[in-house]
Amino acid sequence: MFKGKRIILFIGCWLLAIGCIAQDTTKTSLVYLEHSQTLSFDEKRLPDAQILNGDVCFRHDSVLMFCDSAYFFEKENSLHAFGHVHMVQGDSLEGFSDVLYYNGNTKMARMRQHVRLIHQETILTTDSLNYNRAKNIAYYFSGGMIQDDLNTLTSTWGQYTPDNHQAIFRGDVKLVNPNFVLTADTLGYNTESYQSDLVGPTKILYEKETTILSTNGWYNTQTERSMLLNRSRIIHTDGMTLVGDTIYYDKHHGYGQAIGNIESIDSTNQMTLYGQYSEIWEDLNKGYVTDSAMLLDWSDSTTFTYMHADTLWTEEVPYKIYSLRPNDSIWVDSVLTAIPPDTLWKDTTYQLLRAFYHVRVFRDDLQAVCDSASYHGRDSLLTLLGLPICWNGENQISADQIDVYIKNNTIDYIHGIENTLAVKRDGLEEFNQMVGKEMFAYVRNGEVYLVDVQGNAETIFYPREDDGSYVGLNRTQSSFVKLYITEQTIDHVVFTTATNGVMIPLDQVLQEERTLSGFFWAEDERPRKPGEIFLHPQRTVRPEKTITSATADEEDDELEGRDRKRDN
Repeated sequence: MFKGKRIILFIGCWLLAIGCIAQDTTKTSLVYLEHSQTLSFDEKRLPDAQILNGDVCFRHDSVLMFCDSAYFFEKENSLHAFGHVHMVQGDSLEGFSDVLYYNGNTKMARMRQHVRLIHQETILTTDSLNYNRAKNIAYYFSGGMIQDDLNTLTSTWGQYTPDNHQAIFRGDVKLVNPNFVLTADTLGYNTESYQSDLVGPTKILYEKETTILSTNGWYNTQTERSMLLNRSRIIHTDGMTLVGDTIYYDKHHGYGQAIGNIESIDSTNQMTLYGQYSEIWEDLNKGYVTDSAMLLDWSDSTTFTYMHADTLWTEEVPYKIYSLRPNDSIWVDSVLTAIPPDTLWKDTTYQLLRAFYHVRVFRDDLQAVCDSASYHGRDSLLTLLGLPICWNGENQISADQIDVYIKNNTIDYIHGIENTLAVKRDGLEEFNQMVGKEMFAYVRNGEVYLVDVQGNAETIFYPREDDGSYVGLNRTQSSFVKLYITEQTIDHVVFTTATNGVMIPLDQVLQEERTLSGFFWAEDERPRKPGEIFLHPQRTVRPEKTITSATADEEDDELEGRDRKRDN
């Protein structure tokens, strides 16, 4: 029982000690009048007030307050100061104004008219300022400006905390930097680190260079480094725009990194890159996007081009412009001089796009798959490498390399180089086929109308009667073949004069005679719509292909061999 009473007594003493400590921390200190040239009273006009004039000075804790005249309410522990008010707190904070209302109990200083608050290198200017010494927070509410050695900030409402150099601005916020102008509705800013905290719609404008639009993130106004969130936008005057969920951007060094739902828009060349991760180097005029990367070419409003690859690189490639120059005011046609370009961003560059691994392309008049590809904007040339295949209508074309030439935003012709194969399905088991060293497929109104095969050309095609029935299988060998197509149907074929060929009735065609050496059909790989460019079907195995120019004797031997197989 006695032990329990001791515990209660100990707890009571402990609570009493805490209460005393709390009272000490909240205890107010007195405002003291240090000196004044005159002191008077006017009980009718200002009861309980000391009227002070000339070289007035007050002290409250570590703060000194100077003025020309003042009313001192000693009982209320407050004062009203007038004329050349100067408040000094420690060795780092000073305040100037025409009028000061100060309450020693709340430690609130209300400064009015021509107010300046100076903290180290930071100057706050306004017409009305409230400074809470207890919390060491100053704020204005009718318009003000904060300046440091780098930036000038203005707003309708502003708050500044000297302890951590942190400021908050609201309403018509404007930050002026030697390199740019930032405007916002709300902004956080640190005068020591020069970092701006973006907490609302914000615009950063580099005149004639770059515009940054963001609603969340931070921007260091000294280093020009930033982290931009919530699908911010970086817009360049050359037509490039970068959008992403998160963007790390170093404006000074021209480097950017974007993560999540990226859009890199090139309005000049009318194309957009999409992906989940991207890096750009502005000084080198290049960048890449990866992870679900896709290119959308919208230069032709009637036919968009969609390209997918593991990684898509894009860069501006400079080149020299050659033209005749006058010599002593007389044109000399024999003199051809390279004129140095004025800028790398106009007529002296072209767009180069490179795609690596699992490349798939879809547009209405062309679909393609390959391992790598490149697009040269100067020549409007799309080059496909690494087991390339492209389709136009019902035509499949493959080669070691395929060049697609584009004119006026439409496909002009397709050029296959080495081991070329063109296939068009004509029935359940019937495939019209052409092989050769080199192949040109010419396109008109989105459809192939002429296939020109050059070098060791071989063909298999199935001519038809007028009623649509098959005549048989026609197999030829020649130096070149030209195949004319009308409405997706073979119209006629032109061979060289030195041509070996045979027509085999359809019921006598052996299975191995139905295909040329190197034939394959890769319809399962073909992207049929834009969304299928992200599919990765297994690549079709290509048989080894051997093309030789057969002599007449060799052709006769081959025919005799076929006859023996049929007889058996």
